[in-house]
Amino acid sequence: MEPISETFTVDLRRLTVLRELQRRGTLARTAEALHLTPSAVSQQIAALAREAGVPLTERDGRGVRLTGQARVLLAHADLIAAQLERARADLAAYGAGGRGSVTIGCFSSGILGLLPDAMRALSARLPHVRVDVVEAEPPDLFTALDAGQIDVAVAVDFAAAPPHTDRRYTRTDLFTDVLDLAVPAGHRLADRERVALRDLATDTWIVGDARSCCGAVARSVCAAAGFTPDIRHAVNDWGALAALVEAGQGVALIPRLVRPLYAHRRVTLLTTEGTPPSRNVFVAVRAGSEVDPVLTAVCDQLRFTASDLIS
Repeated sequence: MEPISETFTVDLRRLTVLRELQRRGTLARTAEALHLTPSAVSQQIAALAREAGVPLTERDGRGVRLTGQARVLLAHADLIAAQLERARADLAAYGAGGRGSVTIGCFSSGILGLLPDAMRALSARLPHVRVDVVEAEPPDLFTALDAGQIDVAVAVDFAAAPPHTDRRYTRTDLFTDVLDLAVPAGHRLADRERVALRDLATDTWIVGDARSCCGAVARSVCAAAGFTPDIRHAVNDWGALAALVEAGQGVALIPRLVRPLYAHRRVTLLTTEGTPPSRNVFVAVRAGSEVDPVLTAVCDQLRFTASDLIS
């Protein structure tokens, strides 16, 4: 590599590719997330390395891994991105922030149980702001947030979500969503007020895809209870899951956010003994954008609506 110039500059779009490689771990997954080819990703990283004057990747078997210099550059990239967001937010604030558009990315049960009331309130609060919704979960949700395809991310803490310490985002916890057991009417445990999760270790289970937040949480909850569930059906749609439970095809863990879907079905909801399983729901924006008046209003309304859910 050439010596680092005192006036060197880097392409911010290429920094985005490097940030995504850090998140995804492989060129192929990075290419898929960014809708590029692996070759194009390699070319972007190579061009960025030439701009920075340092190696950014090194061979690791058949793949690549980030160098120490790449991680140093990424730490600065997070600060640069945050400062650009602050500049954008300041410009929005200068214009009073009363117009524009916001896109919210959210997981499916959040769209069912949280967003309708929040969006009704936002329509009255920000009548000249268009609010769009996209269903997404980590890691794709935060790839879209980084790319500016969405402005607000509503997510659940699980392995694919960014850690609390991730400096790329400003986040606020919204509420704890408790998970209940859903069993068919007439199930052997349906007449109990509370049940131990392990009592259903021999049942057939209906669980979301392992990559989804609820699928991942359900698997970890069962593992913590001391058993591996016998998963016969992998279903991510909450209405379909309710129909399968009603049909006697298995039992499931369901978040209280989607309880209304079960009101008219022959399904019994049971509380687990001890501390009930739960998941943490949070809202995140790009670091620096939290001072944007429109995004502030959206995040505030999400907090207000969430507080009503748990009051």
